[in-house]
Amino acid sequence: MSEVKIVPHGDASMLVEWGAVIDPKINQKITGLVSLFKDQKIEGVIDFIPAFSSLLINYDPRIITFQRLKKITEDLLTIEISNNQLKKRIFEIPVCYGGEYGPDIEFIAKNAQLTKEELIQIHSGTDYLIYMLGFLPGFSYLGGLDERIHTPRLNNPRKAIPAGSVGIGGSQTGIYPLESPGGWQLLGRTPIKTYDPEREEPILFEAGDYIRFVPVDQATYQEIEAAVAAGEYQVNVVEEG
Repeated sequence: MSEVKIVPHGDASMLVEWGAVIDPKINQKITGLVSLFKDQKIEGVIDFIPAFSSLLINYDPRIITFQRLKKITEDLLTIEISNNQLKKRIFEIPVCYGGEYGPDIEFIAKNAQLTKEELIQIHSGTDYLIYMLGFLPGFSYLGGLDERIHTPRLNNPRKAIPAGSVGIGGSQTGIYPLESPGGWQLLGRTPIKTYDPEREEPILFEAGDYIRFVPVDQATYQEIEAAVAAGEYQVNVVEEG
């Protein structure tokens, strides 16, 4: 408990901080705390915003006070949650690497002194933990990118990156959920809509989930793209634990 700091954040939010270290164990504690809160169904708690090493809890002060919420949080933090108690959800995201979908793949491979095939194998060979969502709706900040393929950002960011683009920026990789400006190096694209305002749950996944990139060829990409447009495609989710 001593390493956790609980402070007010405005008049209707509470911030729970675990320091400034990015660590999967801290993320597990954040995910576990959110899970415990959801199980408790505490009246007055509105929503949760996880970050790399903190959790923002928004609440209605007309229903629950800061001191009451802090006490509940302190009590929940004493409960140990193991990996076995938390289900691990892995979202398998198809990606077509290179070509028009990944215009920077040659640079990324050259920078890493790898072939394109080796680059793709490394990039798609990891289950990436989603630490937090932000920047854009559904934009996931992923942990676990292999150091061999860390790549500097573009010197001049693009004005428009297509939705679904998969890129690398420094030590991170991720998916652009919407068309937007950006400076990451692009190595592929997915036809999956990670953010869709028409869905019941607009954002496909949440902090604490995992993403697994699955290489597909252009023909398969186009088939999935058509199925997504028709509302007939469902992302495969592997559950472990």
